[in-house]
Amino acid sequence: MNDTNLQLLSLDCTIDKVNVVDLRVPTSDTLLGSDPFHKKPNYSAVLTTIETNSGYHGISVAFTAGAGNDWIAYGVKDLAQLITGMNVSSFVNDPGTFFKHLIDHHQLRWLADGVNRMAIGCIVNAMWDLWGKLVAKPLWKLLVDLPPKKIVQCIDWRYHQDALTPDEAVEILNNNLSKKESRENSLIEKGPKAYSTAGWLGLTDEQIIETVNDVKASGLDCFKMKVGQDVDFDKKRLSFIRSVIGNEAKLMLDANQVWGVDEAISHMEQLVDFNPIWIEEPTARDDVLGFVKISKSLEKYGIGVAAGEQVPSPVIFKQLITSGAIQFCQIDATRLGGVNDVLAVILMAAKYDIPVCPHGGGIGLCNMIQHYALWDQISVAGHSNTQVVEYLNFLQEDVFLQPIQISNGAYVAPSIPGWGLEMYPEFVEEHTYPTGSIWKERVESGGITFLA
Repeated sequence: MNDTNLQLLSLDCTIDKVNVVDLRVPTSDTLLGSDPFHKKPNYSAVLTTIETNSGYHGISVAFTAGAGNDWIAYGVKDLAQLITGMNVSSFVNDPGTFFKHLIDHHQLRWLADGVNRMAIGCIVNAMWDLWGKLVAKPLWKLLVDLPPKKIVQCIDWRYHQDALTPDEAVEILNNNLSKKESRENSLIEKGPKAYSTAGWLGLTDEQIIETVNDVKASGLDCFKMKVGQDVDFDKKRLSFIRSVIGNEAKLMLDANQVWGVDEAISHMEQLVDFNPIWIEEPTARDDVLGFVKISKSLEKYGIGVAAGEQVPSPVIFKQLITSGAIQFCQIDATRLGGVNDVLAVILMAAKYDIPVCPHGGGIGLCNMIQHYALWDQISVAGHSNTQVVEYLNFLQEDVFLQPIQISNGAYVAPSIPGWGLEMYPEFVEEHTYPTGSIWKERVESGGITFLA
């Protein structure tokens, strides 16, 4: 039996059940991840595992900041009814139809985006993980090896064609075919360039120095700082940050949507001297016109606008990209409806020459976004000149069996099949909410009534 027949045989399995776990880590103790809005986040994840009758399984995570993690978990359990008993080959043969089966449910569609789309993304991303394992390829390699027409088949085009047509997407992918092998070899040797959030809002100066030195040791020279509560505090903190990272290092700022539009412009005009590359999420996640105004106002200072980690749909991304509202596209691995949605956004960004700089804060997000960055820089953008990929230096070694690797300031291309999201069973057991040992006698800090 040849390799092709073996591959087809491996894909001929059915979905037995879907397991869902509410995982939460009390990062509110350390204030890692803190910003102007999320003052005491508990980094959390909905861990979804699709089991098949062949013994193979697909895994995904969806990141949240704690309270409400159970809302997504419930949604995934409900959606599982739509795929239990399904043959996996039907997904592989037509990923687009599978996606529409979930996204267009005649009653659930009324719920729109947000939690609903994130729950759908849990299922979709776990199916892609399963596909990667069945063909023994890491997710990025699976995407790189798919023919352009297969990539296009994955996407729901009905709301995108005024910005990007299927034929244009095929052309973008075909234009990079001739150099795909050399780009792949280059990125296996030295992966996508990384940057790190060093200046979490709740950390002390000493803790920030420790974080900066830690990631500097891995070769990083790009750093992000949280801003937004008080301009005098921001000036003082940024002056300190610059003294630590040096004037040559790249500096990004992140306001996490804390400002109104005019407030964002006024605040940023007072931070120009610190030479930031971008201001991330300066205002509400879906205020496209607001982003346009901010972008135009800051252009003369050489400051770009970045957004995407909380953009709730590919349609909002379309508006941000085509209107010139953003100069950096920060796709998130679990905010949208999974791989199918993200493929569309990355292709749109390529047409409009907007660099894709994925958002990586949260449990498992860095593990996932490295795959998108590799696919983009090999097959879509076809270069690594303008992109940086977010990196967090915590919740890796004691969480994942195959933690992300950073070398010389860049991600090391993963080689294990799928996403690489397998976790230590002990971590899962201890951090399951609310029954895990880590939550004994402190459940209130994981609930919706927990006040920052």
